[in-house]
Amino acid sequence: MSDWTSRLSEGRGTALGVLCDDDGAEVAVFSEHAERIELCLFDERTRETRLTLPGRTGAIHHARVQGLRPGQRYGLRAHGPYAPEEGHRFNPAKLLLDPYARAWDGPLRWHPSQRGACDDGTPDPTDSAPHMPKCLARGPDPVADPSARPHTPWQDTVLYEAHIKGLTQLWPGLPDTQRGRIEGLAHPEVIAHLKALGITAVELLPLHAFLDDERLLRLGLSNYWGYNTAGFFVIEPRYGSLEALRQTVARLHAEGIEVILDVVYNHTAESDHLGPTLAFRGLDNASYYRLDPAGVGGYANESGCGNALDLAHPQVLRLVMDSLRYWVTSVGIDGFRFDLAPLLTRGPGGFDPGSAFLAAVAQDPVLSTVKLIAEPWDIGSEGHRLGRFPAPWAEWNDSFRDGVRAYWKGEAGSTNALAGALLGSATVFDHGARAPWASVNYVACHDGFTTADLTAYTERHNTANGEDGRDGHAHNLSDNLGQEGPSDDPTIEAARRQRRRSLLATALLAQGVPMLLAGDEIGNSQHGNNNAYCQDNEISWIDWSTPDRDLLETVRACLALRRRFGVLRQGVFLHGQAGAGGLPTVQWSGLGSGDPDWHAPTLPGFQLLLQSAAGQPASPPALIACNRSRDNLRLVLPESAQPWTRLLDTARAQAAPGPEDGLIRGQSLVLFACEDGTP
Repeated sequence: MSDWTSRLSEGRGTALGVLCDDDGAEVAVFSEHAERIELCLFDERTRETRLTLPGRTGAIHHARVQGLRPGQRYGLRAHGPYAPEEGHRFNPAKLLLDPYARAWDGPLRWHPSQRGACDDGTPDPTDSAPHMPKCLARGPDPVADPSARPHTPWQDTVLYEAHIKGLTQLWPGLPDTQRGRIEGLAHPEVIAHLKALGITAVELLPLHAFLDDERLLRLGLSNYWGYNTAGFFVIEPRYGSLEALRQTVARLHAEGIEVILDVVYNHTAESDHLGPTLAFRGLDNASYYRLDPAGVGGYANESGCGNALDLAHPQVLRLVMDSLRYWVTSVGIDGFRFDLAPLLTRGPGGFDPGSAFLAAVAQDPVLSTVKLIAEPWDIGSEGHRLGRFPAPWAEWNDSFRDGVRAYWKGEAGSTNALAGALLGSATVFDHGARAPWASVNYVACHDGFTTADLTAYTERHNTANGEDGRDGHAHNLSDNLGQEGPSDDPTIEAARRQRRRSLLATALLAQGVPMLLAGDEIGNSQHGNNNAYCQDNEISWIDWSTPDRDLLETVRACLALRRRFGVLRQGVFLHGQAGAGGLPTVQWSGLGSGDPDWHAPTLPGFQLLLQSAAGQPASPPALIACNRSRDNLRLVLPESAQPWTRLLDTARAQAAPGPEDGLIRGQSLVLFACEDGTP
């Protein structure tokens, strides 16, 4: 490899990374503060040749290497000051991953040689190259056909949040080569299950290449969820290849199912100042990260993971935008869920709805056409920003989640809150030309109890995580209904099953975008662990062997009714304005004995009559009745030219035939419709 030097010239520095053409490769690396950057080439015996990039244009170091071919293994080394108090942590002993690489030759595994500093704070001189994956030089990126995307309208969207391995590892009959891998998602039986449910989009936990934390490895655990990204263009090798993902996305698109990626651009796997030097810290720590304003060499940490990327820096913003566009244009991804999204907007004044990131996404011709979902909180000052993202963003609505849980648990004052939540949380989202679908409605997600565990555990049971049970949320609004954990009492078990049906039906029939946690449709349990981020085992893998079939049928029925009645998924907020035919779009009544007081904190339930709003597709009216009490209540159905039909009743798996008596059993949600007339 000694002749590589003779093939080196300055190049152009236009495309970041190592991009091959017919005759060689253009190389470009961003570093504002490095004195020089080395391209390190590795042969089949892992012998290394270091080439200093001879060109520099502003903060871009660049070169052309004649004869370099796709698949060439390489890494980077950066030379510059090691002055943590000034934000600089250059250490050329550390082989660095190219932030723009599309693939590595193997997985990233923690090793002590990756530490950038010794215990005394001086640079660690150990060469990390033997313990780092090597980047692979690439040719032009593939191009996905944009016309193949389903383009499901937001108001028709139903999300299914899933972990690739958790979904497929225990799926019965799946080939071993597909268990826990991307290919498993494309298996015909998995797709058939999603379609039978009524799912329109899968929202996948992170697929970007990540690192298992040193602390977790010492405990014999792993970073199962994957919120610890090290490569923003690279598929995590344990899940499969880029081509496998492209084929899976195409297969899902052919079935009308969109694919949304959960992405982590708020921090990286390099953690705090004691963490590994893998890429960004070694290339330009002061540019990539938000530094501790105290100026002592540490990091701002609104992510809670040790560091925070600085998207206010133009090149860091460029990295994120380039990465997002890549997944859309080269893979066909239909949208993104942004972990700790407020952190992406933070500047000196905190959350900024006019930030460079939000502005860049809004004007981007690619990203402005895909679904954008914010997790609207981080752990920084005033980090909870629900309802503050601009149109056309949607947001995970934790207020909806807590309101539904509180209502069915019987918390005082929760009835009015749930009533508003069922209409898309207008008090939160009805501003700035936003629509009800801005609210992503859910009862459970990956972070917390499953819906089944909400009804079986009052306390979290996280001792397997190695933190003495202190981790995870303490305020879950859960209720074991009489016994902590599994129960052989048929009365308790029946009550739990009914509560689960009512919880999920509430989320699936509300205005907005419903999101179902994978496995919730069959009553999957994590045995009381409400923070299973490190559990790559039976705690987190969905157990498909003993499904709650009544719950499964209830979920299918809810989503079928949602599709059937446009009044359940309207594109405008309902405030009782005159709708189709001049009738009010919303009519409320309290549900209880005597003359129930709508404002009473103990009000047990309500009935909600929905009509189509003006300008919305014509739909028969529907009436939702909720009764959180243990007692049966009766409602008087509105007068109608056609009879009301009980289409869903969570007190039973099937609505009973016969004349309608208006009886709403305890702890149940009932949906009525008047299909051929108006009330």
